[in-house]
Amino acid sequence: MQEKEILLSVRNLDVNFGTKRKPFHAVKNVSFDIYRGETFGLVGESGSGKTTIGRAILRINSTSGGEIIYKGEKISGKISKTLDQKVISEIQMIFQDPMSSLNERAKVDYIVSEGTYNTKKGISAKERKNLVDEALLDVGLLPDFASRFPHEFSGGQRQRIGIARALIMEPEFIVADEPISALDVSIRAQVLNLMSKLQKERGLTYLFIAHDLSVMRFISDRIAVISKGQLVELAPCEELFKNPLHPYTKALLSVVPQPDPENERNKKILIYDPSEHDYENDPPSWMEVTPGHYVQANEKEKEKYLKELVLD
Repeated sequence: MQEKEILLSVRNLDVNFGTKRKPFHAVKNVSFDIYRGETFGLVGESGSGKTTIGRAILRINSTSGGEIIYKGEKISGKISKTLDQKVISEIQMIFQDPMSSLNERAKVDYIVSEGTYNTKKGISAKERKNLVDEALLDVGLLPDFASRFPHEFSGGQRQRIGIARALIMEPEFIVADEPISALDVSIRAQVLNLMSKLQKERGLTYLFIAHDLSVMRFISDRIAVISKGQLVELAPCEELFKNPLHPYTKALLSVVPQPDPENERNKKILIYDPSEHDYENDPPSWMEVTPGHYVQANEKEKEKYLKELVLD
């Protein structure tokens, strides 16, 4: 069996905000690998630190500890100008709100092509226009739309413009920060299908950030669950849904809407309370319970989780 290629590694990542005297620990000791060509889901409630991790990978947020390694090179902290240009070109972001992430005073052709003015300085105006037309066609928009302003489009069309802006840079890795949460339910599936299609055509790798596990199940290969800045569970998508171990993961799954009205009425909502766990006397650690299935647990919990897997 061919070994998967690791495109990006996050090792013991810490991100702090505030002052040295009163720091706020937004991300604490987070580690994971993302393989080339996969969609790695990062899920958690608002304020859990998932967007902070995505922004740290893009070098928007400074790291306070640990390393981020892309293609075998460390890209966190101080790096060379050449490597910085490589990161800017090869790692792109799709933002959550397609309205606020687009310049309302600029036309679509400039919005989409803006990044090329730094990375493709030698091309002519005609070549740049051809790149914009190609990027718009790739996301299902007509090249004629290039002369319009963002407010003339629907939410779904604006998000497609945001995707085109990322694609024109010819990236290998894309951080998608809740790209459908601000869209109408009727067009969310269209954007997800578009992203899946582009991934297959261009060999893209995604870090897909969301708070909705039902969306994650549709698009992700593996899912990491984050709570209060720490990863609590990581597993292949279907394994996580079949055998959730951490109580926080179970709590998230318990609020996923059920298509059957009877099941929806009778479902039991679970609440995760960290104070119920004896972490002071038996501190948790990041451990592999079964191949590829990791969970944050202490020794007592590990025994319980193994029994649950045996019973299943």
